Amino acid sequence: MNGKPMLDESKLESEITTDAVDFSFGELLNLHRDKEIVIRPEYQRLFRWSNEQRSRLIESVLLRLPIPPIFLVENDSNVLELIDGLQRTSSVLQFLDHTAIQEPELILSGCDILTVLNGIRFDDLSTALKLKIKRTPIRAIIIKKSGDEYVKYEMFKRLNTGGSLLSAQEIRNCSSRMVAGGEEFYSAIQAWATQQDFFAAIGRLPDPNRERRGDEELVLRFFAVKNYRDGYKGNIEEWLNEYMESILLRNHPFDRDAEGAHFVRVFGLINQTFSDGAFSRFKQNGESTGRLAPAYFEAVVGAISENLDDVENVAAALLRQRLIEAFASEDFISSTGPGANSIEKFNRRIAVVKEHLLA
Repeated sequence: MNGKPMLDESKLESEITTDAVDFSFGELLNLHRDKEIVIRPEYQRLFRWSNEQRSRLIESVLLRLPIPPIFLVENDSNVLELIDGLQRTSSVLQFLDHTAIQEPELILSGCDILTVLNGIRFDDLSTALKLKIKRTPIRAIIIKKSGDEYVKYEMFKRLNTGGSLLSAQEIRNCSSRMVAGGEEFYSAIQAWATQQDFFAAIGRLPDPNRERRGDEELVLRFFAVKNYRDGYKGNIEEWLNEYMESILLRNHPFDRDAEGAHFVRVFGLINQTFSDGAFSRFKQNGESTGRLAPAYFEAVVGAISENLDDVENVAAALLRQRLIEAFASEDFISSTGPGANSIEKFNRRIAVVKEHLLA
């Protein structure tokens, strides 16, 4: 005996149950119409794919090229919810019946192998080709509701089906639904991301980042800075994952009403004082410049959130001048340069902003 515990294989097998099923695209369309499969576009932007990408998928279907599997989770009503593979599924369903997913008719373009398809819509195809698309199978991995919620959560995080990969925040959003109460937490994150002052304050977040749920990640990052700074170990993605998991698995308290009220208060002050310039560099004339920098975001929200009562008593013009001086300081610059994600620099840049704002 080497002293290691024996692996209980029966328990391992009971932790999670999955089924592998081949659905035809015609079946998926009918299941969607009958509301037996739910396609939830809030998981991923519904059509991040361009028209050409969608068209080439249809071309691939007609060429019988391999298509990566999709993943579904069975909810408490036995309805299947699509959690990965949205782009592939939506593209084919849009071509078959655009009204079913309330999108414009898909007219093929950009097909570079079967160029004859360009300009074609579904109704233009022969009956044989229509049936070929409808009868094309796609492998579906179904995560059964009987599985342990934490194991299901971990399983989804580890899925990588190729194609248009999910961003870190989209994975968090999807996997949160594996845990009881996760949908409510995700909905709260979504709501805070659209809160007027927050939306204005992060106006310098680049559109591609916003498209991949970067705004929602900033909401999560705000609460992680506020409540889970001690959990930071030098890797931002792992830190945010661990913080969200600690809330979903009820290992860390999170009073949604109180936290939400604090969030609104903090970003009300930030927007009214700095507009969209609190999280980017300043020019010599005091004007904000460049895109939102996450390191600046952490420093500012950390300093203000922790000292909100005191900061609220400082005149807006003075706060702005103090923040300009903080960002220009050697200590701050050195804490946001190379190696900015080290624990020491992470904590130092928050401390530097705090020292200047409360000077």
